[in-house]
Amino acid sequence: MSDPLIDSLTAAVQARPDDLPLRLHLAELLVAAGRGAEAIGHAAQVLAREPGNVTAQQLMGRALGTPSPASPAPQPVQSEPAQSEPARSEPVQQPAGVDWSAMEQQFGDVVPPRFTRTGEPDPVQGDQDRIFDVESATITLADVGGMADVKKRLEVSFLGPLRNPKLRSLFGKSLRGGLLLYGPPGCGKTFLARAVAGEMGAAFISLSITDVLNMWVGSSEKNLHDLFESARGHAPCVLFLDEIDALGHKRSQLQSSMRTVVNQLLTELDGVQGGNDGVFVLAATNAPWDVDAALRRPGRLDRTVLVLPPDRPARAAICEFHLRDRPVAGIDLEQVAAATEHYSGADLAHLCETAAEYAMRDSIASGEIRMIGQADMMAAAREVRPSTDAWFATARNVAMFANESGEYDDLAAYLKKRKVR
Repeated sequence: MSDPLIDSLTAAVQARPDDLPLRLHLAELLVAAGRGAEAIGHAAQVLAREPGNVTAQQLMGRALGTPSPASPAPQPVQSEPAQSEPARSEPVQQPAGVDWSAMEQQFGDVVPPRFTRTGEPDPVQGDQDRIFDVESATITLADVGGMADVKKRLEVSFLGPLRNPKLRSLFGKSLRGGLLLYGPPGCGKTFLARAVAGEMGAAFISLSITDVLNMWVGSSEKNLHDLFESARGHAPCVLFLDEIDALGHKRSQLQSSMRTVVNQLLTELDGVQGGNDGVFVLAATNAPWDVDAALRRPGRLDRTVLVLPPDRPARAAICEFHLRDRPVAGIDLEQVAAATEHYSGADLAHLCETAAEYAMRDSIASGEIRMIGQADMMAAAREVRPSTDAWFATARNVAMFANESGEYDDLAAYLKKRKVR
């Protein structure tokens, strides 16, 4: 039967997952109520953070049905050394009667190992001093070809207020919150984020889902916290969360273990514990409709910028960039740009690679090196098709049938313009 006190404490622990005394109290009640399986999970999360926590170890033993240290046992547990004794490096004596080897085999996915060999990282504690790559961005928006509309939106919503603190104060413009870049894949969202960091003269930290998720209970949440702490320590800093739909997916569609990761991300974005002054959060996604709505509320990722496939000037600049170190002759970049509408930046890089393959194949066959010419570029444009079509097919349904709040008005306007063409 449900216990109102246990239910209330469970809700409190979900709201405050790092409150270890509260979690231990809940585990104590669960053990007393005969709900040992639930108590094991809470005790394991405490041990993941504090492997030497004797209370958690004792609760784990009781939950597994082993004798309590308080019961008659050959060797009682000494919880702490006498005041006159120096601190000892030996492990704390474990509760009597607990078969730790059997426990590690049975509960290896939630219980950390007791010992590690010298030089081996502990699977739980090894992430405590985790160091994230902090870059110094050397590019600015001037290095981004074309995309005038995107640059204007970034300037109005983000960079302008940052550069003009007096005007920002006069108009009451807050820098709190973040910026969500969305659009089809391969269109330069990560490059834009680096350019924003360079424009601000700020440090740059890029994060993907593989930097966060961990098989150990509580470690994913800790990785997120460590990441934000690193960004706060390097302020001013642009923190770039790539593929935010994978890390911050709608909680209604997630299992409980991933929901706690989303909750931790929300807590860090709010800066409840550490404050996010000087930390500017940029996120990118190909599927904004899959991002949890709480992440997009005011004060979090509340500003949205649509990053579309490069326009004609940008396509010419991208092709020129990818041909700069190759032997070329007589290439009309304007004509190539006109023939590659709706191509992403990645598509254009592949197009230049394909054109180079044509010229190299002929050079091998004839035994004489020839330059990459306009014919190669146009032939490659006929072979390489834009990869953005599939994304726009999905985005069209969202813009037409799921745009009640108007958050996809920019996308709807672009789709309407593209359809007319």
